[in-house]
Amino acid sequence: MIIDFKKYSSIRIGGEVEVEIIDEIKESNKFLIGKANNLLLSPTPPPLAILSKKFNYIKLIEDKLYVGGATPNGRVLSFAKKHNLADFEFLAHLPGTIGGAVKMNAGVKEFEIFNYLSKIKTYKGYIDKRDIEYRYRFSNIKDIIYEAVFKINKGFSQEKLEFLKSLRKNQPSLPSAGSLFKNPKGNFAGRLIEAVGLRGKRVGDMEFSQMHSNFLVNHKNGTFEEAMILINMAKERVFKKFNILLEEEVIIL
Repeated sequence: MIIDFKKYSSIRIGGEVEVEIIDEIKESNKFLIGKANNLLLSPTPPPLAILSKKFNYIKLIEDKLYVGGATPNGRVLSFAKKHNLADFEFLAHLPGTIGGAVKMNAGVKEFEIFNYLSKIKTYKGYIDKRDIEYRYRFSNIKDIIYEAVFKINKGFSQEKLEFLKSLRKNQPSLPSAGSLFKNPKGNFAGRLIEAVGLRGKRVGDMEFSQMHSNFLVNHKNGTFEEAMILINMAKERVFKKFNILLEEEVIIL
């Protein structure tokens, strides 16, 4: 299928690209785009693929929750609330799918998806969490995640949900790819970007948000080249002033 990434991706950058629809469990070396919420697509991306709706499902079996890799995070949150399941509150306002969330160990603050994950399913079969290398906003998973399995606990917390929602209130509403850089240990990427004078810095239609400096927003017709100018500018300035090398959280293809 053809996907127009200027319309499909959350940052609204990219052209029309042929993307393979995967509707069966198999080995694939193509990059899985999910909902394209944390992707910055270049004019020459690698081969791309997307999971079909076959992998958008939730199954509650005994003390385990089986979630298809293409299942939207918001759907899982709604399911957890309806069935009084604890520990999924952090999915509030977290865009994308479960497969993508596991791949990048997504979360907010100390609430990360690997805290609650039991195992994943790839074309090789089920893989236990203990056999996966993971850390803050990272996992070493290379294969497509067709399913994620969680051990469940009872007790959905509306109070925790509201608290976690409040942590995302300062996120801009303009198109972006979410947090641009990972937070360095003991510091915050947004604080560092602001400290080197880049809050509100704009090149063409791309800008470091006035609301939150670690969000690169697209005012309308931003381009990949404009985004990369700002990304490289931030990395160079922060390294020069603080000797800290910022690492992208957004995936650049």
